Amino acid sequence: MSTVTFDKLAYIDSLKESGIPEAQARAHATALNNALHDSVASQADLREAVTRLEGRVDLVERDLKIWFGKMMAWQLTAIAGLLAIATAAVKLL
Repeated sequence: MSTVTFDKLAYIDSLKESGIPEAQARAHATALNNALHDSVASQADLREAVTRLEGRVDLVERDLKIWFGKMMAWQLTAIAGLLAIATAAVKLL
């Protein structure tokens, strides 16, 4: 996580102006500052996560293309085998 800009002094002053005692205002500001720094994602964090996800999506796309290619090869092999059996059966008749 990145650093989040938070003006503790302005927050404390705002709380004090609304009638909250200074000790409580400082405690609230410290708690909010800690919470913001521990749990808020920045734009850089989100960009990094999207970049990682894009990489994983690219890998899944590649794997799916390989899988579909293999399935097509198996299907063509099965069709060729069935045609060979059908041709042999027709020749026996």
